[in-house]
Amino acid sequence: MRHEVAGDPMTGLKWTRKTTQKISVELNRLKINVSANTVGRLLKQMGFSLKLNRKSIKSGIKNPPSPVDRNRQFANIKKLKEKFAKQKKPIISVDTKKKELIGNYKNNGQSWEQEPVPVKDHDFLQDAIGKAVPYGIYDVEANKGTVFLGTSYDTPSFAVDSIETWWRTEGQKRYSNADELLILADAGGSNSYRSRVWKAQIYEKICKPYGIFVKVCHYPPGTSKWNPIEHRLFSEISKNWAGKPLESFEKALKYIRTTKTSTGLTVKAHFVRKKYRKGESVTDEQMKQLPVETHKIMPKWNYTLLPSRM
Repeated sequence: MRHEVAGDPMTGLKWTRKTTQKISVELNRLKINVSANTVGRLLKQMGFSLKLNRKSIKSGIKNPPSPVDRNRQFANIKKLKEKFAKQKKPIISVDTKKKELIGNYKNNGQSWEQEPVPVKDHDFLQDAIGKAVPYGIYDVEANKGTVFLGTSYDTPSFAVDSIETWWRTEGQKRYSNADELLILADAGGSNSYRSRVWKAQIYEKICKPYGIFVKVCHYPPGTSKWNPIEHRLFSEISKNWAGKPLESFEKALKYIRTTKTSTGLTVKAHFVRKKYRKGESVTDEQMKQLPVETHKIMPKWNYTLLPSRM
């Protein structure tokens, strides 16, 4: 189940690709005799729900992947996650959470209060203290999250700086013998599979100085909710600050840091004062020099950055 789960980052609802019948059959193979109906009841207790198809993938996606390609990529990601988990190597799921206006603005959701919290009737950007850009890193095996709260733009440099800081302060201590890191990312945004800056900076800031191989796997376009960070970290943060105005950056950081679950999730948060700019680029010649290996299976979504040029 752990590698076949998706979820909504705002509501926390979860769903799985496996049917109750398939789960029942697999459990019976493990000599755990339960019916499909019992599996259904257990899934509901775990927060899963039945889902219909929903028109949520934007039609503007150019050359959307075929169902065959999507399934091949899902199978590939599952295989790699199981391999890394078995070898006790680090697996991190990364993404940028929804940007938030900082100020006395309405925050979706409900909270227990004696009186409704008064907030501004319009969300005008010019009246805000600023805009929070939360880049998250979720350690899949350790069940620990780290969020870097930026104040400028969601750029590849911001994403890689966040991952490098996580590796330097947490990752290499938690996985002291690891020579390889698996990153699960969406297809677009600051960690897009098309971004040259993303790949070049992973090499310059992580592979080269720390001497580790970084394997990156991207979820196909339109399938970002299968990225573990969405339902294991972001949804919990959304529930923790639901209905509470983010009146300051300090309050936003507090809500992130106090996010916990009964399954042991803990979250750290860092305030990033550095200002990032859009428009960075990497030349064709620089890309030719980049020590990167593409995989045989879906090479555009799977590649490994090497610690040195071969």
